[in-house]
Amino acid sequence: MDSIGVGLRHRQDYGDLAPLVESIRRNGLLQPITITLDGHLICGARRLAAIKLLGWKSVNVWVRSGVSDRLGQLLAEQDENLLHKPLTQLEAAALYRELKVLFAEDALRRQEASRFHAAGEGEGDGGGNFPPPQFEHGKARSQAAIMVTGRDAHKTLERIGRLEDLAADESQPGTVRQRAVEEVERIKAGGKVHPSHLRINAELSLAELDQIAADPTQAAELREQARAEAAEVREAEREARAAELDELAQAALARVKAAKKTGRKPKRPVLAAVEPGEPVPFPLTVFVAIWDDLAEWWLHHDPEQVGPALTDEQWARFEQTIAGTLAFAEAARNTRAGCERGECIA
Repeated sequence: MDSIGVGLRHRQDYGDLAPLVESIRRNGLLQPITITLDGHLICGARRLAAIKLLGWKSVNVWVRSGVSDRLGQLLAEQDENLLHKPLTQLEAAALYRELKVLFAEDALRRQEASRFHAAGEGEGDGGGNFPPPQFEHGKARSQAAIMVTGRDAHKTLERIGRLEDLAADESQPGTVRQRAVEEVERIKAGGKVHPSHLRINAELSLAELDQIAADPTQAAELREQARAEAAEVREAEREARAAELDELAQAALARVKAAKKTGRKPKRPVLAAVEPGEPVPFPLTVFVAIWDDLAEWWLHHDPEQVGPALTDEQWARFEQTIAGTLAFAEAARNTRAGCERGECIA
């Protein structure tokens, strides 16, 4: 422990270490800290501080060699940001992209090096009873996401990058670029990423419909159908949720493409009537989108702060949602178990 140097690049205010100390005391060090060959800390400053509070004299570590200076800097930056002000979603996505590239390059470097060195020869990575962090080329996205966010959130970070790329891509239609800019601003203001991802998907489908409608080489009937389908989706945009909008746009584009391929206009699906005052049934994609947005929500809120802060009305809604969710989960679980026993209702 005494041989590990933290250096001046890390601040000393690590926040409340008590939960981390208790976790390590109870479960051990689940993820070793990472150091350079000469013993300088790359990442894991809070873990190191917690271990010192526990009075440990030695600890297993990952030792990294042959990593670019830039990767070392990014790992240190990531660790520093976890200690203090959290990264915004856009900042996390930018750090993720650079780490992903560097991890992939590091994996390729290892592959190349292994062609010219026999096993055990030359300078390499190593570390006590734990394997070193091998940044495999195919897993660079997951590894980078975990380093930045603490979990494998690469899908969310990739979606943010895609939105930023579309906003800057001058080859995209103006409507797509404008929508991408708006969605990036939404995320910057604290909005959820998944709905923005669905809305840009819908905009891309609409842009393709607009392209077909404006194509003079297409039949007049097909062009008119594309115009009508796009107008209908845009009209529904005012009230539809992101998942519904994406589904509507994809369905509209599929109908036009089917008509383009067969030369016949397909029948539009008949929508089931909804009784006034009754809840509107949502498609399965909406359910999936809702629970994607709620993934690990409890990790981002302090119950000791939320409990006293809510009004009686807000707390009643929360309790009602929890009770309804538990009842729904029990019913869905029973149906799922029945299907596994071959008792599904057709």
